[in-house]
Amino acid sequence: MSAPDVATGAVPLALVHRGGLVESVHLGHVVVLAPDGSVRHAFGDPDVVIWPRSSLKPLQAVAMLRHGLDVAGADLALVCASHSGEDGHLDVVRGLLAGAGLTEADLQNTPDWPLAPDAAWERRAQGHGAAPLTQNCSGKHAGMLATCRAAGWATGTYLDPAHPLQRAVVAATAELTGAPVEHVTVDGCGAPLLSTTLSGLARAFGTVAAAAAAGQDGSAPARVGRAMAAHPWHVGGSGRDVTAFMSAVPGLVAKDGADGVYAAGLADGGAVALKVLDGSGRPRAAVLAAALALAGVDPALVADVGRTPVLGHGQPVGAVRATFGPHA
Repeated sequence: MSAPDVATGAVPLALVHRGGLVESVHLGHVVVLAPDGSVRHAFGDPDVVIWPRSSLKPLQAVAMLRHGLDVAGADLALVCASHSGEDGHLDVVRGLLAGAGLTEADLQNTPDWPLAPDAAWERRAQGHGAAPLTQNCSGKHAGMLATCRAAGWATGTYLDPAHPLQRAVVAATAELTGAPVEHVTVDGCGAPLLSTTLSGLARAFGTVAAAAAAGQDGSAPARVGRAMAAHPWHVGGSGRDVTAFMSAVPGLVAKDGADGVYAAGLADGGAVALKVLDGSGRPRAAVLAAALALAGVDPALVADVGRTPVLGHGQPVGAVRATFGPHA
């Protein structure tokens, strides 16, 4: 039986105010989990089946570590990243590849420009084009290739859903989310993309963050969580809200995803996940800040990150505000 459409049960998550009127409304789903994994708050359907997009990357990294990838710190954070393509990001990707005896030519992700406008402009000015290296998922792909080298698997077919690496990702995703992987498609970068439930995605992030906070826990989830929390710039980049959220909240493990997805786990095991129905990134920061407050984060820590002004002639004339939480 097919899953209900993601539009089913969606509710208003954010209102866009301009000049004293509500100009737009963003619908979607949010779930806030308690440390024990139970649903603390739900707006919309907490069990809606979604494509987690790049929020899946930390789970993919867990599978890589379990099958031979041996990196930590900034290198591992970059494997989990949708990086902005700044020089520091690209240096880490090159290092991951070189450490496995590989080069940029082995990357099979979709060529693209850096997400950071300045980095993209600089590449154009230098006469370079879009490339797999500068596409935001190149760290993940470098990690996948390095895992294949460590495990003795073929590198030329690493994106095939039947490849041992991708089967390992399916197993890790089902385990961490507690939800079966019922649908598989192709993500924007060319890697297999797996479906999960919104509550399952939150559960996985809570597990990763709690494991990272558990002292000497050397498990793959703990290693992923510690790397992301300690190196937030490598997970996103300059001016990115995912970097700002993790910098503001100690122990937070967060990952943004395309088409309106966000997930975050707290050191106590609590977690949140959201899906904006129209796929817009505009309300994500405001909605995530409100959800984190409901999960127990001091609202003052994330107020600035979640603040999303609406501009008129370059000046604030309104704001995007979540429909729930302390500032609703």
